[in-house]
Amino acid sequence: MAELEIVFWNWWVLALILLVVELLAPGFFFLWMAASGFVTGCLLLLMPALSIELQVSIFSVLSVVFITLWKLYGKKHPITTDHPLLNKRGAQYIGRVFSLYKPIENGEGKIKVDDSIWKVHGEDCDISTKVKVIAIRGTVFDVERVKE
Repeated sequence: MAELEIVFWNWWVLALILLVVELLAPGFFFLWMAASGFVTGCLLLLMPALSIELQVSIFSVLSVVFITLWKLYGKKHPITTDHPLLNKRGAQYIGRVFSLYKPIENGEGKIKVDDSIWKVHGEDCDISTKVKVIAIRGTVFDVERVKE
């Protein structure tokens, strides 16, 4: 049976394929594996006598090292945004004060927030009462009466 021979450009093709996968599934995971494939190919170009086992070991170790370093970098330099609550729709309303849309009776009522009606839980209040959102559970706001 013929021995499997891998040449440097095979690793570069793998790196290119992994880059395409990265484009389709972003997250920087496959980028570092692609970098490992490229480096492994470069090492094989410089030292063509590397065994297949050593090549795969180099690729594997470099992948783990690059991904680990990226994760550590990400923890030290988190991505900041000027809209941290953008995808947490209800969280942006915590602390805000609203007028009741429907009175709170038996612990349940409604408020109008912009163009939406939200269900609220809190102590019984009439419709003229202002309430402050103190928490959110799913799609229900927990509110408390605002002392005027």
